Amino acid sequence: MSMGKDGGAGRILVVDDEPDIRDFVRRSLGHEGYEVTVAEDGYAALRQLDGGAFDLLLTDIVMPDLDGISLALKAARDFPEMKIIMMTGYAGERGRAHNLDALVADILGKPFTREELRRCVTGAMQKKLV
Repeated sequence: MSMGKDGGAGRILVVDDEPDIRDFVRRSLGHEGYEVTVAEDGYAALRQLDGGAFDLLLTDIVMPDLDGISLALKAARDFPEMKIIMMTGYAGERGRAHNLDALVADILGKPFTREELRRCVTGAMQKKLV
């Protein structure tokens, strides 16, 4: 596990259907010392999850085919030790994600800054799962 200048360590799977967001998150978290893997949709994320152990799933809620909530539910069932953060640009989706409070460490509203992303991920990684 690599350590960033602020102590970031761990493997993160970032799932978003928007390439610019995936790239921004990958670069931002990589700079903090995290090992970041990206997936363009929920099905690609499932393949990545089956291939390796991740500490955190950072997924968009609204995606074509397999949405982030369905992905989070499956990931939480199959990998109960993994933390989950949901990203959304739609205020209405935040309520849906809050229904998953037992599974989701945090909800990150889009757009977000690099500092907001760092704070959210750091907080989630430090959270104890119930």
